[in-house]
Amino acid sequence: MIKGIKHIIFDLGNVLLNINPNLTYEALKKLGIPNFETAYKELVENNLFNRLETNEVSAADFIQTISDLCPQPIATQAIIDAWNALLLDFPLRRLQILQQLQLHYDLILLSNTNEIHEQCFNQKLQLAHGIPNIGVFFDKVYFSHRIGMRKPNQAIYERVIDDCGFCPEHTLFIDDLEDNVLAAAELNIQTIWLKEGMTIEKDIFLPFENNFKA
Repeated sequence: MIKGIKHIIFDLGNVLLNINPNLTYEALKKLGIPNFETAYKELVENNLFNRLETNEVSAADFIQTISDLCPQPIATQAIIDAWNALLLDFPLRRLQILQQLQLHYDLILLSNTNEIHEQCFNQKLQLAHGIPNIGVFFDKVYFSHRIGMRKPNQAIYERVIDDCGFCPEHTLFIDDLEDNVLAAAELNIQTIWLKEGMTIEKDIFLPFENNFKA
């Protein structure tokens, strides 16, 4: 039972923003990288994507790394578009929920993301809803590439709690990845794991109310 909540920490992807990582995988594959499956596996094993999310690898170096895998010269924008292919849309109802919750709770955004994606999803928000950036709904925003830490490293949750002066027991964290939720729960943060197929609008927040579903 969720009770005593004063502060809510939201994840971004598949919580507020619809995403489909398979679309980026397929888009990168279409760039013509030889032996793509093997090359992609090596990028994962070398933590390229994770290091981009903690700014250990710059956006420019990331783009160059992908470009170097292509046998023919390729435009930078083509790589950026492929990398951004997973980013879909912000359903209006979720934005309305955030507006309602702002009246009653401290709202924090905590996301593993990167510079390229941040620019893209804010552009999508502006084009679809006339909102300049997702940060307007939150008291503070913590993006992994800005602070050099990723979930589920517990240090990132401690950073948010300490920085904001929150009591963990009065804080709710909502994320779509079990590992992230478990790490937060170990710090006595109340959590909701948004499993596949669940959404905040139909499974957590009652329509047009600011209460949690029991």
